[in-house]
Amino acid sequence: MKSKNVKSTKFDSQILKGEQELYFQTRILFVSFIATIVLSIFIIPILRKFKIGQMERDDGPESHFSKKGTPTIGGIIIALGIIIGTIGGFVYYYNKEIEIAKRLLPLLIITIGFGIIGFIDDYKKLILRNTKGLKPASKMLGLLVIAVGYTFYIMKVLNLGTETYIPFLKVYVNLSTWIYIPFAIFVILATTNAVNLTDGIDGLSTSVSAIIVTCLTVIAIILDVKEMIVFGSIIVGACLGFLIFNLNVAKVFMGDTGSLLLGGVIAAMALYLKMPLLLLLIAAIPVAETLSVVLQVLYFKKTGGKRLFKMAPLHHHFELSGWNENKVVSIFSIITLMLCIIALWAI
Repeated sequence: MKSKNVKSTKFDSQILKGEQELYFQTRILFVSFIATIVLSIFIIPILRKFKIGQMERDDGPESHFSKKGTPTIGGIIIALGIIIGTIGGFVYYYNKEIEIAKRLLPLLIITIGFGIIGFIDDYKKLILRNTKGLKPASKMLGLLVIAVGYTFYIMKVLNLGTETYIPFLKVYVNLSTWIYIPFAIFVILATTNAVNLTDGIDGLSTSVSAIIVTCLTVIAIILDVKEMIVFGSIIVGACLGFLIFNLNVAKVFMGDTGSLLLGGVIAAMALYLKMPLLLLLIAAIPVAETLSVVLQVLYFKKTGGKRLFKMAPLHHHFELSGWNENKVVSIFSIITLMLCIIALWAI
């Protein structure tokens, strides 16, 4: 009888601890959500005052010309919301489970690192009025440095190894170090650029990214990776808070500061959870956006000037086919949601 009581007490204690964790994770999501809203209310007028506004392409959709001058570099709002949320998470876990607290800070540093690369690009374009912004080679070099640093962090510091999950087959495979390192770096660079290309319609990149990060956070819950559950909740909260001001008609755009940051976060989470291959499914919209650009360029060169799509990336093709922005965002978000549900079944 005594043994049963001890087991029952331990079980009750585990349930209570689980409830406390869930309560905190929900609270931290709301902290970053509210923080991002408050930051937006203060920062958007400042961006407008200093005329840090969107510069539309002359060859872009005509419907976008009215967006010229809309405040951008809004990714700093997302970044600050994430910083506030992460500090809250660090303080909470510091005296409870210090290892989780310690793992939150590198995740934050990596995230902000991607945002800084985007910020430098935005700064050159919008404040220094250099229309070309950061040179592509310089931008890729910056992203490469962060990608290499993060890859070695998860391999050598966290000792997560090179295990990679194969969706649907539901097995892990051990890649050799010399295959895993370039593979992980490629995943980071490809994802950051794919999300960057998805950012072209009010609320599109934010909505799709929020759904993808939510899916990865649910996977972290299934695998009981606490630091990733907390960090994912913070990212989702910041995205949702920003989305209030980013939906059509947008009051602020995230710029490269936000799109590279979110792309980096998605790749970092997927690698941390050993699920990079799952991005082919849950991030199918950013993947399709990237492929549309590649195919457009190749087709244009091969046919001597003909276009495969009315305009690339893909979301512009649908715009020019008669879809309004809200329809594109809604359908792309629904597709992403459905693919995330399939992904959860695939693991």
